[in-house]
Amino acid sequence: MLKKLLHSLAVIANHKFYWLGLFAVGVVLESSALLYQYVGGDEPCILCIHARLWVLGFALLALLVYFLQNLVAIIPIAHLVITGMMFGLLDTSWQLLQTERGNIMGSCSFDLGMPAWFAIDKWLPAVFEVRASCAETPELLFGITMAEALTFFSVLMVIMSAALTFSAIANKR
Repeated sequence: MLKKLLHSLAVIANHKFYWLGLFAVGVVLESSALLYQYVGGDEPCILCIHARLWVLGFALLALLVYFLQNLVAIIPIAHLVITGMMFGLLDTSWQLLQTERGNIMGSCSFDLGMPAWFAIDKWLPAVFEVRASCAETPELLFGITMAEALTFFSVLMVIMSAALTFSAIANKR
């Protein structure tokens, strides 16, 4: 039973449409954030921008793997990196949620904190510039805030990516 489950997960983990789907998820998340920013008027804080960077990272890696699918050796490595990115997104989401709920007190900086060689907030300020202090995130549906939804999504993505990583590595043996 476990062997069959691992094989099924490995099939998904190695399928090119998984990577395309992961890229599409990233595009939807980034588009949603920009929609809330520019249509809803909800300016992003530093944690929101960090979340956008994690999403951009996994989306670009997924697109790269989609095009390099023939290099089978990179698949397990890509899954490990994606899982690490999902943990990073979860950590950022959790910090945002705890800040929103008042469990973490501190001041959010308007400095993104990236090294000079990666000044993405200067290169693409419309997407990555910090424009607000950390506080409440916008309500999405049914009283669920963006921080709550992002944290829930991040937990699901960590579980999914960890399972696919395990199956991709186990299938190689």
